[in-house]
Amino acid sequence: MAIGHTELGVTPGARSGGDAASLLEATSGRRADRVFRSVALLAGLFVLAILGLIATSTTREAWPAFRSEGLSFLTSSTWIPAEGKFGALAFIYGTVLSSVLALLLAVPVSLGIALYANEAAPSRIRRPIIYVMDLLAAIPSVVYGLWGFIVLAPFLGPSVYAPINDAVGGWPVIGWFLNGSSGRSFMTAGIILAIMITPIVTSLSREVIATVPQAQREAAYGMGATRWEMIRLAVLPWGRGGIVGAVMLGLGRAMGETIAVALVIGSQPGQITTHLFEAGDSMAAVIVNQFGEASGNHRAALVGLGVVLFLVTIIVNVSARAIVARFDRRAQGI
Repeated sequence: MAIGHTELGVTPGARSGGDAASLLEATSGRRADRVFRSVALLAGLFVLAILGLIATSTTREAWPAFRSEGLSFLTSSTWIPAEGKFGALAFIYGTVLSSVLALLLAVPVSLGIALYANEAAPSRIRRPIIYVMDLLAAIPSVVYGLWGFIVLAPFLGPSVYAPINDAVGGWPVIGWFLNGSSGRSFMTAGIILAIMITPIVTSLSREVIATVPQAQREAAYGMGATRWEMIRLAVLPWGRGGIVGAVMLGLGRAMGETIAVALVIGSQPGQITTHLFEAGDSMAAVIVNQFGEASGNHRAALVGLGVVLFLVTIIVNVSARAIVARFDRRAQGI
């Protein structure tokens, strides 16, 4: 016996009404998706437009210096505004050196704190560690700079750098680096930057490590691994891409730091040396120190340093994205 819609309790009118409601809901959902896609696209294009405007306007302001100096703007270390000579190489060198020193000092400490907070710290200690890291990240950079200028630099020069210089300054290889006795130096700038980027690298690394599945840790323990073996074989490979991204973001922060570096690096234009305990300068520091009294080509050259710093920062961030994507593909077996 055939069973009709009426016998099932569903009339043809009700069925057509339900189909219409479903169709209306699907159409509304597709419209919402299109609106969201359009808004996201406009937001992305807006960010790119802002970056393009910044690059265009600053390059236009710096063009007189680029035109007069040519390629020597990047290859010369001679910076004498009174003679109209503007070479940015020494400032590029100082920026890279102080930032690399900051990474060498900050990354092991940051990774150790992140691993301890996630893998070894008791719960009553874990939360205070997180609070302290967040508090350090919120301190203004000028406070770090003043502390470095007033307290750290006067202490490091005669008490740390001078004895090291006396002990190993004349040695081959080691003496090329551990030489000098100036409290305001590349090394002091690297130490201040390391203190500043440690909370950033620590927080990002801790968040990445927290995403490691608990089953992966238990599997390592189940195979007889010690805690260090579990971290080395299960945790670090899983979060390697994110940790690299955190380090690269810390590098970008260090390269762009201004006032703190300006107070402790020594402000010695044209200084390219391997002596870490000697004074130097960086792109951001020379801009903040000289921009107020600059005019003409001098002002254009300082804006040109900003353009170079802008490009270097973009390259660092794009490289970080590429490295993280490569690690992700490798983790997925692609």
